Amino acid sequence: MSYRTILAAVSGGSAADGAVELAGRLAGEFGASLEGFHIQIDPVQIIATSFDGAVSMPLPTGWIDDLTHEAVATAAKARSSFLAAAERHQIPATDVSPLVPARAIWRMEIGDASSLLAARARFFDLIVLGRSERVAGNPHSDAIERVVCYSGRPVLIAPKAPPATLAEKIAICWNGSPQSVRAVSAAMPLLARAGTTKIFTIDADEEMDVASLRRYLEGHAVSAEHRSLRSDRKVDLGDRLIEAANDAGTDLLVLGGYGHMPWRETLFGGATRSVLRSSLFPILLAH
Repeated sequence: MSYRTILAAVSGGSAADGAVELAGRLAGEFGASLEGFHIQIDPVQIIATSFDGAVSMPLPTGWIDDLTHEAVATAAKARSSFLAAAERHQIPATDVSPLVPARAIWRMEIGDASSLLAARARFFDLIVLGRSERVAGNPHSDAIERVVCYSGRPVLIAPKAPPATLAEKIAICWNGSPQSVRAVSAAMPLLARAGTTKIFTIDADEEMDVASLRRYLEGHAVSAEHRSLRSDRKVDLGDRLIEAANDAGTDLLVLGGYGHMPWRETLFGGATRSVLRSSLFPILLAH
């Protein structure tokens, strides 16, 4: 199993640094094609939305010009950052579309970032998104939520600063749910290369069937240790997982919808919010 096509969301802001670096690193290691995707804002749409139809006057030209100039400068910065990362990881840039193996291509569209990114992401094996300080203070971002929910593809959320290692020590957060199964399947190319793999459960029971998971992984030549954690009303489940993963020296957390609450609240509430806030390591999400 391998990743043959990787999409890196390149915003041009600080959140993109870690995403571009990890995407380039993975594309280089797997010999995958790499697309840098930037969505440039539409100033007219933004200003019109801010007025929300409350006024019927011509849109302010000065504002549009300023926003357009800023958007163009951001796009240029994003492209430069992406091409530099591709060069660092010895991935030649190409103008050929569709992508060919071990090549990097730049793509830009104008419009709503969340919806365009989710639509584009459906045709890649792995999506790499960044997280900024702004995102870290919130339960989730619109882009992360929409891509995870509507693309049907695994999403790797990169910390702002790229980690020294990636997927050498992987932690799987497991509860036996379909989301957990999909996350493990999506992570298999990385699990196959990992030095150590740990399975974390909270309040494990028979329905989680950890033994079957371990046998499944062993069938793919992946040996995994299991650590059962106990819930504590005083400690957030996400914080509990982060503590255990950090103690294990984890450099990648694999996570589906976790817990017994509705998946959206779980995925973008407890565990993922804690990971985003901590910015300790990348997290691979699947829904």
